[in-house]
Amino acid sequence: MGLLSILRRLKQSPEQEVRLLLLGLDNAGKTTLLKQLAAEDISHITPTQGFNIKSVQSSGFKLTVWDIGGQRKIRPYWRNYFEDTDVLIYVIDSSDRKRFEETSLELAELLEEEKLAAVPLLIFANKQDLVTASPASELAESLSLHTIRDRMWQVQACSAVTAEGVQDGMTWVCRNITFRKK
Repeated sequence: MGLLSILRRLKQSPEQEVRLLLLGLDNAGKTTLLKQLAAEDISHITPTQGFNIKSVQSSGFKLTVWDIGGQRKIRPYWRNYFEDTDVLIYVIDSSDRKRFEETSLELAELLEEEKLAAVPLLIFANKQDLVTASPASELAESLSLHTIRDRMWQVQACSAVTAEGVQDGMTWVCRNITFRKK
């Protein structure tokens, strides 16, 4: 599905490692999204206390997705994973309006990080399957995403539980991946 699309897209770059960094506040749905991408069972997911890594090797490509826990005490350690990131995927719980300000501040800090300069940004506006979810356009406005000028970015409405919108986001990743000189 999403991972295979990326791999097919990268066939012109043999032996290229693609590093995707998956961040967001706790309970945003990062691990569910990662398991959905890896076609794994999503029925028993617990909060990530550190990190999860999923790698797929196929046709000479290695796609590595780093899912880092989003609890407040873990966030200072996010910077340990910035180096060599090809795409930043930031997951937001679209139904948790009380945390929009907090997630906006965290995202703004990430976008100021030198090691993430010019790295394409995909924001998954997750949990769209819930009636309380804010539309992706409203989320983009509340996060002032229109002010981002130093990188390619996209907001994608999705539901990690139903997988709706996930493939569209990964297609965007395929089209906008930029490899850093390693």
